[in-house]
Amino acid sequence: MKFKKKRVSEFATPYTVSDAWKKGDGVTKASFCVMGLGLLAKRRYVKGLIYLGIEVAFLVFMFAQGFANIGALPGLGSVAQKQVWNDAKGIYEYSQGDNSLLILLYGIATLFIVIGFILLWRSSVKSCYKAQKLMEEGKHLNTFKQDVSTLFDENLHSLLLAGPVTGVLIFTILPLVFMISMAFTNYSIKGNHLILFDWVGLKNFATVLSLKSSIGQEFWGVLGWTLIWAVFATFLNYFFGMILAIVINRKETHAKSFWRFCFVLSVAVPQFVSLLIMRTMLQPQGAVNVLLKNAGFISTSLPFFTNTTWARVTVIVINLWVGIPYTLLQVTGILQNIPAELYESAKMDGASPVVTFFKITLPYMLFVTTPYLITTFTGNVNNFNVIYLLSGGDPTPVGGTAGKTDLLVTWLYKLTIDKQYYNIGAVIGILTFIVLAIVALVTYRNSGSYKNEEGFM
Repeated sequence: MKFKKKRVSEFATPYTVSDAWKKGDGVTKASFCVMGLGLLAKRRYVKGLIYLGIEVAFLVFMFAQGFANIGALPGLGSVAQKQVWNDAKGIYEYSQGDNSLLILLYGIATLFIVIGFILLWRSSVKSCYKAQKLMEEGKHLNTFKQDVSTLFDENLHSLLLAGPVTGVLIFTILPLVFMISMAFTNYSIKGNHLILFDWVGLKNFATVLSLKSSIGQEFWGVLGWTLIWAVFATFLNYFFGMILAIVINRKETHAKSFWRFCFVLSVAVPQFVSLLIMRTMLQPQGAVNVLLKNAGFISTSLPFFTNTTWARVTVIVINLWVGIPYTLLQVTGILQNIPAELYESAKMDGASPVVTFFKITLPYMLFVTTPYLITTFTGNVNNFNVIYLLSGGDPTPVGGTAGKTDLLVTWLYKLTIDKQYYNIGAVIGILTFIVLAIVALVTYRNSGSYKNEEGFM
């Protein structure tokens, strides 16, 4: 009876680079220098040639450009663009100088390529050692075709994740590292450092965090307002949305679908349209002030966006109108899943609706929706649309770069787009991430959802 040879998964046995160096034969050890040599010696030509081709391509790139890219990183260039008079043409010509932005980008990209090559080199060494061990033990060694077949079977996850992981590395991780690097340079329009700039270490962080600098004073003010805004925008929407859902879901409430439709209708309208309309209506000569004046309630226009307190209250209130319908949709299904016998027991014990809410409904909702609240809080810290489209960050003090309703994210936008202080913007982006990470981690790890995930089961 003939048995079919079983394919061996590439990752079935944990072969390591250290084992390959200690226990590998001469050809396997030579594979540390010549990628794929061990596979070629074992007649696995296709896979061995692929590894060898990768090594050759990497070495060609590094000697042609890679080493120069990495070597230029510490200095970021030093040759400035020069203006030279051309007598023949009667015009000024500009000589090509160093571009620090490109030097930084190419250098970081080259480092990513080096890291990727190291990972492939490790894979090559382990593959060569694995081939040696399988042949020594008399086991079946996959052909290239069989290795490809495993990608559609036991290694399907590797095939499916290859594209997304590559995309994340190229379009997310690389830009993030590039922008984080900006925080340690003097890349800005100030001092004409847009083309040629240098490393400045932690100087930008000291500037932003110092109360003696104007940027530092603005940062702490904006940070405080950002946290206040995020707390109000998160928890007011949450509680009002929950109460609204409870009222609509009551047995005594008729036409539940109609009331849900009325409150959710604002979700169907694009948010930027609603916010721009509200901004127009609340201007000094907008519809709200005109109607109040004509009715005789006020004599001067209400300072919705010109007074700090009015502006902050205005954006919080309008955000309630925009955000409550989303909370209504989120919590409706959860409310319907709370065991009815809990409410019946509370009613038999004589508990009032207020006591029932704080003893049953609210604890259950907080237990289930804590991750949602953390996500919402994070979203509100970075809620660019509501602030920028509604108040534009105003009112803004004379000579200041941040308005009284600016969040860190809108201030970062103004610093980079309007002022072109890219280095300061990068610092603020990093600090925003640190604040969000600390708040999210501390809150979640101390929540019932994390400590007692079976508490309501």
